[in-house]
Amino acid sequence: MITRLNERYRKEVLPALVKRFNYSNPLAAPKLKKITVNIGMGEASQNIKLLDVAVIELGLIAGQKPVVTRAKKSIANFKIRKGMPIGCCVTLRGERMYEFLDRLCSFVLPRVRDFKGLPANSFDGRGNYTLGLKDQLVFPEIDYTRVDKIKGMNITLTTSARTDEEARELLKLLGVPLRTQS
Repeated sequence: MITRLNERYRKEVLPALVKRFNYSNPLAAPKLKKITVNIGMGEASQNIKLLDVAVIELGLIAGQKPVVTRAKKSIANFKIRKGMPIGCCVTLRGERMYEFLDRLCSFVLPRVRDFKGLPANSFDGRGNYTLGLKDQLVFPEIDYTRVDKIKGMNITLTTSARTDEEARELLKLLGVPLRTQS
């Protein structure tokens, strides 16, 4: 089953990108490769139950089971040892990726308080976009009566674009609400 956003990419976005950047081949046009959602829980080193709740909530949000991430090296000031679980992440590809982006732009971002659009300067120079959300309560899948602790998350949209300008145009055409630069 093809999602609404994937069909829009094929029918509207791809021809517009080919026309705008004068690609000789439609396969050269940028596309969305993957979406990574990450929750970092440094407090999980003291209380492992916090991480279990974060894994359950991220699973509800993303629609697939997250992977528990572990510390790569020891940091004495934060009381973290190498190999300790400190967060969780999930990587979405294919139809789940398009479905998640559609939900993010249609339902989640309008629920963010005082939302005026995403910053247009959060590109990394290689066509990837990262945004941060301060709490998980903006997702309709989360029951706010059961939330014990507010958790922030990073969402990274990885594209095949070579430049930030190509990626910015791709995300605008897909419906990501980017602020206009002033």
